[in-house]
Amino acid sequence: MGKSLASFEKQIRKSKLTAIVSKIVIYTVLCIWAFTTVYTLFWVVNNSFKDKNDILTDSFSLAVKPLLNNYETAFNKMNIGRAYFNSFIISGSTVILVMIFSGLAAYAMTRYTFRLKNVLYLMFAGSLLFPAFSTIVPIFRMVLKLNIVSNPLGVIIPQTASNLSFAIIVLMGFMSNLPLELEEAAFMEGCSVFDIFFRIILPISKSAFATVAIFTFLWSYNDLFMQMVILRKRETYPICTLLNEISSQFGTDFGLMAASVTIVVLPVLLVYLFLQKNIVKGLTAGAIKG
Repeated sequence: MGKSLASFEKQIRKSKLTAIVSKIVIYTVLCIWAFTTVYTLFWVVNNSFKDKNDILTDSFSLAVKPLLNNYETAFNKMNIGRAYFNSFIISGSTVILVMIFSGLAAYAMTRYTFRLKNVLYLMFAGSLLFPAFSTIVPIFRMVLKLNIVSNPLGVIIPQTASNLSFAIIVLMGFMSNLPLELEEAAFMEGCSVFDIFFRIILPISKSAFATVAIFTFLWSYNDLFMQMVILRKRETYPICTLLNEISSQFGTDFGLMAASVTIVVLPVLLVYLFLQKNIVKGLTAGAIKG
């Protein structure tokens, strides 16, 4: 009896030691990974406050005397303020349209039974497999026929269509787990379908809609390929397209490049920092039935 107890305690100590060692290894790898990621961002921001000659001489030293010349050049000569405005118009409009259409479509897919419903769902899922490069030719022909080349609508409409499938699938996963009793009670009180959707379903599904809005905004904001093909006039350039132009025209001015990258990355970084809980919560909310 004593030997078995001693053996059991030895196994417990061994398992605890293994768990501690594995945690140390995991956290060490994660810390190294986090450091490389954070330091890269810090390096870019730090060099954005230096003169280009100082960057060529020593790019790893701290900017003891920060200079704002690069940011002044970016906003005054490159008109980054206008590009920011264009980006938020395009991305904001895309987010609003995607949330409206995907919300209504997901509600119809989860609450109504109709012919070819499963086929329609497979089409939504299958459309996610097609890369943007494979659809750019028909999209550009459509935009050209509608005469909206170099118009924000020429980007907003294709981006809305390309983000709908993902948004519908995410919202369907969430709405399918919502109790029907709430809707039945509202229907008995005389609420119409749109009243039920906007007064009951929409408030309950805020986390899922937040996830859809965040991912749609980020994908639209970073969609350089679509913007370069559709938008041909410089005054219509969003921030990512303007950054691409800066990199080609001022590739040797590393200070201006660093400032421009900082300006482009800042909104994305803020979205992740303040809304990361909504991202995880919205993606996992429909994964567990209960």
